[in-house]
Formats: sequence, structure tokens, C-alpha cells
Amino acid sequence: MAIPVWQRLLAVLIYLLPWSDAIGFGLPRGLLNGLLPQGGLFMEFPILRLLIIPAEPFLYLENGIPFGGLLLFFVLFLAVVRNPNVPYFLRFNTLQALLIDIALILITYLFIPLSRGLAGFSDGLVMRTLGSTVLLAVLAMVIFALIECLRGREPDLPGISQAVRMQLY
Repeated sequence: MAIPVWQRLLAVLIYLLPWSDAIGFGLPRGLLNGLLPQGGLFMEFPILRLLIIPAEPFLYLENGIPFGGLLLFFVLFLAVVRNPNVPYFLRFNTLQALLIDIALILITYLFIPLSRGLAGFSDGLVMRTLGSTVLLAVLAMVIFALIECLRGREPDLPGISQAVRMQLY
């Protein structure tokens, strides 16, 4: 059965949520409140700043409204994922995007003690490298998911997709 175009486009949009949370890993003193010293992937390669533009609505929503990120999470989870009237394709991709987002939040919390422990080590090189690695990994997952959604197929991300299927069945 072919997935309608409107479902494909909505699924693509939902993957901007984890991308908006990953952007902080590419900024020197951005969304991670200074955990990444000097530099950052977006500062080293200014052309990559164009990748921030699609995520700006989510960034404004998350930062402009008190508890905006948490509110958005619950709205998507309760109104889309747990709603049996929403098509399976949208529910699957929404839950997968939310799980990627949860993983990013956990990684952000791991960065706090790690950044304190490695503060003076090699002038922040380790933290910048870890931040860039997280950013590029999320970018790869999001690009893969976008391509698969536009093709009308479920993006199969190892581990995450299995967890999503267990939750939805």
C-alpha cells in the first residue's frame, strides 16, 4: 500500500525535532550552555549553518515557551503516537523521532560531568570531538530518515526501530 504524500511530508517534518536538539552539539556556547569550549562544527564550517534554518521553528518553540520542549514532547506522544486514529506511518516516525530525541537528552546530561572532568585536557579538543561526533551521527540518522520517508518507507534504524515496533504493536 502506497503512503500518501501528506503523510510522507509530515513524517519528514517530525524529524526536525531531534535535529533541533542536536544543533547545540555544533555550537560553541549555544544550546549546551557552554559545555563545548571554543569552536564547534558550525563555527569551523560556516556553510553548515544553513542546516540550522529548517529547525528554527522547533528552536523558537522549545526556547520561547516555558517548558516548550517538554510540552511538545507530550503533545506529540499523546496526540500522535498514542492515538490509534493517526496512520501507522506517522505514529512510527513520530515515536522514532522522539526516541532519538530522548537519546540526545541523555547524551546531553552525560556531557555535563564529562566536560568538567576533561575541562583542561587538550584545550577542549575531546569535548569538541565528541560534540561533533554526536552532531554528525544525528545528521546522518535524520538524512536517512528523511530520504526513507520521502520514498514512503519506514526508516530502519538499528535498535531504535525495533523499540518503536515493540511499543506500537
